[in-house]
Amino acid sequence: MVEYRPFGRTGVQVSSLTLGAMNFTLANEADGVRVIHRALDEGINIIDTADVYTQGESEQVVGKALKDRRDDVFLATKFHGQIGTGLNTRGNSRRWIITEVENSLRRLGTDRIDLYQVHRPEPGTDFDETLGALSDLVHQGKIRYIGSSTFEPSQIVEGQWTAERRGRERVVSEQPPYSILVRGIEREVLPVAQRYHLAVIPWSPLAGGYLSGRYHRGLTGPISPRASRLPTRYDPTNPANASKLAAVEKLQTLADEAGLTLIHLALAFVLNHPAITSAIIGPRTLEHLESQLEADKVTLTPDILDRIDEIVPPGTNLNPTDAGYEPPSLTDKTQRRR
Repeated sequence: MVEYRPFGRTGVQVSSLTLGAMNFTLANEADGVRVIHRALDEGINIIDTADVYTQGESEQVVGKALKDRRDDVFLATKFHGQIGTGLNTRGNSRRWIITEVENSLRRLGTDRIDLYQVHRPEPGTDFDETLGALSDLVHQGKIRYIGSSTFEPSQIVEGQWTAERRGRERVVSEQPPYSILVRGIEREVLPVAQRYHLAVIPWSPLAGGYLSGRYHRGLTGPISPRASRLPTRYDPTNPANASKLAAVEKLQTLADEAGLTLIHLALAFVLNHPAITSAIIGPRTLEHLESQLEADKVTLTPDILDRIDEIVPPGTNLNPTDAGYEPPSLTDKTQRRR
């Protein structure tokens, strides 16, 4: 069984692994339902999806899987991305939020969403407009808590100040990218999250599959659906990708020496940071899920953490496009651990 951690200061306890549902579609509905049920049986109690994942199909699969188990789950979804082709069927406006929450509730087959997250910031929309609409939904009982995803540190702070000054419900969580290969949030996002007691549920702890053990130098073609959809991101001749593959080889050697799988090393690294609440895993199959379970039981020694720092320095991203921006390097590794 997985371990449980406080979800910020909400009083809610969630599993240290979050089941990400991005890969579930109606075409593989049966597989998705099996994965969800297996995850719940293993004690995972938080599921994360979004309206934009295959245009609502992921939410539908999650809803069907939770038909008789809704009360067992802290259910999270997101809004912001383009739905359909409408001019205003996207974004962070009050108009769209009030409309889209009803669509997500219907697809999920539930009367409440535990965590409703702003999938991305929208500079052209006043965040008070967004937070005001979300606060109304909290008061109506349609959502329980408000979260954000991939916000920069200044935007996270703005959200906290807006809530305090305007009497809004505050954002209680942030969902940033974080992995051994993408460590930029160690500089400011994680310290800010700790300052405001936010839960942190990072996405892509396996760096888009690079830390799954499947990718290495010498590959001649796509070996996964993700690589087929995004060939340039996995093209080994791309210098940025080549640097990631070189790091992966060193990390694989380190994992082998420590008696760990690369997957467990990668997930344990993310969970080791004291600011992290729960790491989002995104298995498509039961085999994928099984390979990621038990990662929260792994303890990484200071020597292993030091060697990881030598391979990928703290606070840096090997590929800035993986995180949206590239902060300066973090040289004081004590900031990573404490």
